[in-house]
Amino acid sequence: MGMKYCAAYLMAVLAGKESPSADDIKSILGSVDSEYDAALAEKLVSELQGKTINEVIAEGKEKLKKFGGGGGGGGGAAVAAAGGGGGAAAAEKKEEKKVVVEEEEEDVDFDLFG
Repeated sequence: MGMKYCAAYLMAVLAGKESPSADDIKSILGSVDSEYDAALAEKLVSELQGKTINEVIAEGKEKLKKFGGGGGGGGGAAVAAAGGGGGAAAAEKKEEKKVVVEEEEEDVDFDLFG
């Protein structure tokens, strides 16, 4: 099923229709000159009949929780070896700022775009 049918259904709900019909989906998709398949629209409407969109979204969120979370993150930062004076060396280290000097362009005898 195309996402455009689900999106059209949700737009109809946002417009105030509590239970949109296939004709509502057809008019929304027709407003943007999109193709319309009556069988897909009827299937969507029949599957969502008697349910509020909030219930459907809540069910979906519960199902998504079972997938786990994310990519696990990266490894921890490397731990510095314990030693006397290690912190003092880090404090003394200064970041050098690189100064970027742009050279002026010299007159060139050709025109790249002309």
